[in-house]
Amino acid sequence: METDTLACDVDDRGEAQLLEGLIAGSERAWRDFHTRYDRLIYRCITKVTSRFSFVSQDDIREIYATLLVQLLSNDMHKLRTFDASRGSRLSSWIGLLAVNAAYDYLRSLRREPNRAPVTEAESLRCERPSPLELVERQERAEQIENMLRSFSAKDREFVALYFGEGLEPEEVAERMNISVKTVYSKKHKIQSRLEAMLAQAA
Repeated sequence: METDTLACDVDDRGEAQLLEGLIAGSERAWRDFHTRYDRLIYRCITKVTSRFSFVSQDDIREIYATLLVQLLSNDMHKLRTFDASRGSRLSSWIGLLAVNAAYDYLRSLRREPNRAPVTEAESLRCERPSPLELVERQERAEQIENMLRSFSAKDREFVALYFGEGLEPEEVAERMNISVKTVYSKKHKIQSRLEAMLAQAA
């Protein structure tokens, strides 16, 4: 029992050091983050989405990419709000964020107009690297933060509301005084722009 407690304390200290490194923008810390939690995050996302046949592997990757953007947005606000003193492990908290991101994405699919179910989703493969894969290849979490600085104030506000705070499209539309259709259009344009910028930097 004493050995188990000691191992748990060491692991907790490791998570605390990892969190400090993530917030500081340490490349090593972000590499450790992917090594430790990638499988956990994908497992949590897949557990939520596996019941829906229309969810493809591209959808799962998009959920993961959205989660990363949420972690990086607003000066890493989500990471800064984690409090180990409340009794939660960082791994459990990351898993919960992944589950919430998956449910948010499924809700967005129900609202998105003219979206047809994708058949044979398992056979779909994207030959072009996704933003997530490029970010992992670069292993620089701060790269996205730097890119967001080059966006217009309106686009940064959109990223903060939609990805950072996780507001519903209707709420984003009301806050920014735009239509819901514009919210969906802006979401796809921003993701495409990030992908192009990442590809250019690779």
